[in-house]
Amino acid sequence: MKPIPLIDVKAQYAPLIPELEARFSAVLQSGRFIFGPEVEAFEQEAAAFLGVPHAIGVANGTDALVLALEALEIGRGDEVICPAFTFYATAEAIARAGATPVFADIDPGTLNLDPEDVATRITPRTRAIMAVHLFGRPAPLAALSALGLPLIEDAAQAFGAEDVATAGTCSTFSFFPTKNLFALGDGGLVTCLDDAVAERVRMLRFHGSRDKTTFELVGTNSRLDAVQAAMLRVFLPHLTRWNSARREAAARYAELGLGEAVELPVDEPGHVYHMYVVRSSRRSEVASALAEAGIASASYYITPLHLQPALAFLGYGPGSLPETERMAAENLALPMWGCIGAGVQERVVESVRAAVGVPA
Repeated sequence: MKPIPLIDVKAQYAPLIPELEARFSAVLQSGRFIFGPEVEAFEQEAAAFLGVPHAIGVANGTDALVLALEALEIGRGDEVICPAFTFYATAEAIARAGATPVFADIDPGTLNLDPEDVATRITPRTRAIMAVHLFGRPAPLAALSALGLPLIEDAAQAFGAEDVATAGTCSTFSFFPTKNLFALGDGGLVTCLDDAVAERVRMLRFHGSRDKTTFELVGTNSRLDAVQAAMLRVFLPHLTRWNSARREAAARYAELGLGEAVELPVDEPGHVYHMYVVRSSRRSEVASALAEAGIASASYYITPLHLQPALAFLGYGPGSLPETERMAAENLALPMWGCIGAGVQERVVESVRAAVGVPA
């Protein structure tokens, strides 16, 4: 049988190749590869899609986080509360900005920050909360906003999820090729609700300058290039359909009886299933059975951030974030993409059920 990948990006963009080639040719003919009309148009279209006043293209999702922090003037001596069950870039960006990551535990049902635990971590040095919309599920924005601190939304995995980018002073996105809205290379975006913060992000992404002549801030070089902006403009009109297809696929996994073998992610209306992540105390058995059947799977953040060597100086140890550590030991991502077929999912479910001895 044909192997089943964890995500099949090409299956999504293959029908669009003629349009992608035409857009690439247009950029090539224009000779405008840095900033220019394609980037400006994408920024406007992304802002309209997300319902925000400002969207600023940058080089990648990690830069987006760092620029958001710097635009809020968060740095040395400051603390930013974030989850430890997330990709390293979340805490890395806080450290790169000169601030200290403070880890809070996750809610075991949503896998996002637990607002009650966040509240216990606030100190006089806390300058912001960085909420991650993990695996495409919106974080509890209202509860986190109620804590009275600036909120940064790490929305790298959640473009198009309900209410994303509507509460955070800044929200950040990645267009890495596996994301719901993806580029054909690296790319990122910062959205802002505040005009002054947005202007600082625009300056910081271009060496701290407005005009390439006068430099008002110490910035960096982090620009979304015109080719990637052009590709993103092709993909953006299809995103709502792709996200709906992901939600339908998630429902299909449940309908096929997957929940009799593993614990399924709890659905909610805004979830866009960047990844479809189940949990099981028998994860290694399930993963091995899938591999034997030619089906890809993956476990994420198996060493959560508070236990990573680079962050050992923060002083966390095993047992300090129990829900985070439990999920790190049990999570398993199953195949999911914007046009995954029912037949593919049937093979996945059959293999998972067989691995744990659930009758067909």
